[in-house]
Amino acid sequence: MIRLVVADDQSILRSGLVALLRLESDLEVVGEAADGASTLAAVAEHTPDLLLLDVQMPAGTRADGTPGPADGIEVAEALQAAGGPGARPRIIVLTTFGRAGYLRRTMEAGAHGFMVKDTPVERLVDAIRRVDQGLRVVDPELAAQSLSVGSSPLTAKETEVLQSAAAGGTTAQIATTLFLSEGTVRNHISSAIGKIGVTNRVDAVRAASDNGWI
Repeated sequence: MIRLVVADDQSILRSGLVALLRLESDLEVVGEAADGASTLAAVAEHTPDLLLLDVQMPAGTRADGTPGPADGIEVAEALQAAGGPGARPRIIVLTTFGRAGYLRRTMEAGAHGFMVKDTPVERLVDAIRRVDQGLRVVDPELAAQSLSVGSSPLTAKETEVLQSAAAGGTTAQIATTLFLSEGTVRNHISSAIGKIGVTNRVDAVRAASDNGWI
């Protein structure tokens, strides 16, 4: 039996997926989760073989009162850093948004598969079995898109600045956080805008995120 934990914050979708997976004779859903904190708790409790993991989930709250991982990518990173084989199940990431950036970032975080949520259940079940055997499974269109995107043109500092901007920081807040002057922050943002080929900071953040550069 392949033992699974299913993590998705949309309860109706999660319940439907769990019901379909339980129709398979070799799959056993041993746990469910709706946020980052409960996903880590479910993995720790059930030590599944495989985790079906949504990208966009709320953080939730851990047992000690601290916030959990902010999204599925941070969950994957936390499990990758955890000790012991039982704490690191194989991971298939599921997402509504088929973006090359998500693919790149989740694979770097240690995921073994990446599928969009409208994938037919038969294909998802096949992916689960393949990943359980040690293979990697990636949506082919996203794989091609990711390869076409290429590596990031941004410097390390430009990346940090855009990451802070993506979190909603103002120029002054970014400057304080990164120990830079406001003028330097503006220069890094302007340089990033030019390299990415957009016209403003919002579009630069969006494009860099979609391409997996931040």
